[in-house]
Amino acid sequence: MAAVLSLSAVGLSLVFGVLRVVNVVHGEFFMLGAVGAWFVTRYLDIDPAVNFAFALVIAPLLVGCVAVVIDKLILNKINYAPDATIVATIGLLYITQQTSLLLYGPDAKPVNAPFQYNVPFAWFGYSGYKLAVIGGAVVVLLGIWLLMSKTKLGLKMKMTAFDAQTAQHFGVNVKNIYSFVFALGAGLAALAGVMIVPIQQAHYLMGGDPLLLSFIVVIIGGLGSLRGTLLAALLIGLSDGIISVFFTPTLAKIFATLVVVSVLLFRPQGIMGGIMGKRQ
Repeated sequence: MAAVLSLSAVGLSLVFGVLRVVNVVHGEFFMLGAVGAWFVTRYLDIDPAVNFAFALVIAPLLVGCVAVVIDKLILNKINYAPDATIVATIGLLYITQQTSLLLYGPDAKPVNAPFQYNVPFAWFGYSGYKLAVIGGAVVVLLGIWLLMSKTKLGLKMKMTAFDAQTAQHFGVNVKNIYSFVFALGAGLAALAGVMIVPIQQAHYLMGGDPLLLSFIVVIIGGLGSLRGTLLAALLIGLSDGIISVFFTPTLAKIFATLVVVSVLLFRPQGIMGGIMGKRQ
């Protein structure tokens, strides 16, 4: 849970850090990744490992393309105004859900894991696929860190986040950066959906919890802070999983909400504050 949540939350954090918009449709990108994985694995029908490998690539790319279309046709047209963006993405949330309901159906559907293997520990066996999810999330997050800290594109993203107008004067195509970041955030959410769907069945309403938990993680970690987001994802992911198993999922959400309230009261900037700068 912590590994998958970190992917979704980092995507949301990137979008807010660079575009300064609240993306309410982010959870539906997660859902589209899971549903897309079902379609890919269902209609390829080659081998579970091959099917899932294709799903890992195809679903996030398609969702990223959908995000680019949304950015160009809607967000760009309303000039990323905060209030208008919230209303637009709420509308997109319902449109996405109903479209998925029409094409996919109301029932939850399983996706086979690429392999079935239990890793033996001293006292118990643990799913090898779940360990692979953790490892895969670590690799992807390392790639995001390298992108942000070691590439010119990452530098342009930071410049745009800090001061979009000055970045544009220095030759940065700000609108293209916005489109790329929005697509990257959507792709990360979709990738998280693909990775979780062999554990949790795909359903057209499954985007609600990832959206809520991603917002909680971003608020606790600090708006725009990638390191804070990762720490908060670890905290909330582990607590949500443990409390849900030993008590109830509702109590897990109550605990997460109480943590958010405490952070807002005593440290409004989050655990680590924002590392992507403040737009001037």
